[in-house]
Amino acid sequence: MPSPPQIRRPQVVVFDYGSGNIRSAVRALARTGARVTVSSDPRLARTADGLVVPGVGAFAACLEGLLAVDGPAAIADRLAADQPVLAICVGHQVLFSAGVEHGLRTRGCGVWPGVVERLQAERLPHIGWNTVFPASGSAAFAGIEAERFYFVHSYGVRDLPAADGRLITWAEHGGDRFVAAVEQGRLWSTQFHPEKSGSAGAALIANWVATLSSSSSESDAP
Repeated sequence: MPSPPQIRRPQVVVFDYGSGNIRSAVRALARTGARVTVSSDPRLARTADGLVVPGVGAFAACLEGLLAVDGPAAIADRLAADQPVLAICVGHQVLFSAGVEHGLRTRGCGVWPGVVERLQAERLPHIGWNTVFPASGSAAFAGIEAERFYFVHSYGVRDLPAADGRLITWAEHGGDRFVAAVEQGRLWSTQFHPEKSGSAGAALIANWVATLSSSSSESDAP
């Protein structure tokens, strides 16, 4: 009798452009069973089953690093081809129209409208666990709608219309509401760090990996 087909583990590229908590993201993704590669190669970023765009630090520095490896174009090509992308923290922020830090306005990738700006809260940075308010029908938060997630940031997007199929998850800090996550088609994006958010973050990452292609012969398995 022919042997049953093996489940193909999806290949995920963590985009290494000089900014991001790479090791934590790799470990979190590997625990889902995905094959994880860290690379700055835009060709691999375009062809992998899934692309993760991490980011920490300043908006302008992250955008500069991303531009150096043709990152905005690679992300745009994936979205045009309906290929999954997960962006995290400043990787999430650079998808918006612009970021303003210390009086400096930097143009972003422009995937979504909105400006990343300093939160209007008395205590910054916003560090620690916080409740989020997922959009109805969210696939990212399926099964974890009432969980808390780990944030480290002082800047965020405070105005984003729920248009063009966007599902927006909100959070609040110091009375200031900001975008905690966005889902639009195959693009998922989080202001918080799912890779540092314990079992809830692991579930969100598993939800994302489950959307990747996963049903062909594993002829290219390592």
